[in-house]
Amino acid sequence: MELSQRARIRAGDRACFGAVFDEHAPAVYRYAVRVTADRAGAEDVVSLTFLEAWRLRARLRPDGGSLLPWLYGIATNVLRNTARSARRHQAALSRMPAADRVPDFADDLVGRLADADALAAARAALSRLRPAERDVFTLCVWEGLDYAAAAEALGVPVGTVRSRLSRARTRLRAYTNGREPAGRTGQVQGGRADAARSTREIG
Repeated sequence: MELSQRARIRAGDRACFGAVFDEHAPAVYRYAVRVTADRAGAEDVVSLTFLEAWRLRARLRPDGGSLLPWLYGIATNVLRNTARSARRHQAALSRMPAADRVPDFADDLVGRLADADALAAARAALSRLRPAERDVFTLCVWEGLDYAAAAEALGVPVGTVRSRLSRARTRLRAYTNGREPAGRTGQVQGGRADAARSTREIG
């Protein structure tokens, strides 16, 4: 009997893993760009995600459907780690003496992209969410995962995904209306259609 894709990856089949990379790397890259607003940095996130996936292949569940939720979960952890490293790096730079400023032509080029301002604005709004809420929002709304797939990616119950997404929508609406959210909110009725409307509000 032919082995499943998951079984082949668990067994260390490099050709099969290469096919998984070809299929899912664009989605992981898109996710990383939306979270970081940095295309070059997103390429590094993709590389690190698949290196980590190969390292952790023995932990992959032998049963299940698409591998994308598993990869999104790894990418989420990579993004958290790289964000922490970036903060430490920035803190170290802030302690150094000021140097003469040199024009950054890369920044100028990025600034010409049609969606750069919208992406930066969305990321600024999302950065005000709690990390757990931000992870759920980006996976369910931007990447289109359903509650079950997002729960698999993040290793939490489906009910937790629903409540975090509800709180994220409430907070984002408050931020985009120019006010601070009034503490933690309870679960709000509604699904991904409401969440998508929140995305348009910040996009």
